[in-house]
Amino acid sequence: MYVKYYMTTDMITITEDTKILEALDLMRENDLHRLPVMKGNRLVGLLTEGIIQENSPSKATSLSIHEMNYLLTKTSVGEVMIRKVMTIGPDALLEEAAVLMRQHNIKCLPVLKDEQLVGIISQNDLFDAFIQVMGYYEKGCRVVVEIVEDQPGILEQMTLIFSEQKLNINQIAVYRMKDTINVVMQIASTDDQKIKAILMEKGYRVLTCTKKIQSST
Repeated sequence: MYVKYYMTTDMITITEDTKILEALDLMRENDLHRLPVMKGNRLVGLLTEGIIQENSPSKATSLSIHEMNYLLTKTSVGEVMIRKVMTIGPDALLEEAAVLMRQHNIKCLPVLKDEQLVGIISQNDLFDAFIQVMGYYEKGCRVVVEIVEDQPGILEQMTLIFSEQKLNINQIAVYRMKDTINVVMQIASTDDQKIKAILMEKGYRVLTCTKKIQSST
């Protein structure tokens, strides 16, 4: 899966001359946590809620609310914004975006194509992608099978079982732990008892088999 399929493209941007109080109002009005800072068509920085908090007067100071608002009104975005912004391309894999965010302890990445800002991808976008890949909202059954001993052809054998029963597998994922392997499948059927029985008859250990009758959002 690629960044371009999950990034936000409907963006609100600001300039270096924008005042922090104005930027805060934009964030609140549009339920945003960050704003790309542009100079013409070029990305020059990023303003986040965290950066604003770091550069706001402490509650422990003797400044009045009026004085703090005055400072925020006079301070421009260019004075506090992040200038060294980590970015990613739209054709990068989601895994690359996740690794970059993890390694650099950041919550979003502006997306650039030919040095032009085309989107922004956040941690929430990655969560949405993960949920979709795992078929959480899809109607059917979610089956977790424990594989004690790994060997070539295991997945082929399991998929053949469902093929013979004319049951579609919508999603499949393999989780390798220290001592065991779990295969997680989303099956396009709500007959959880049948699915569990089929697998157990073939000698598989079914950890869970839960059905979702109705999708939810």
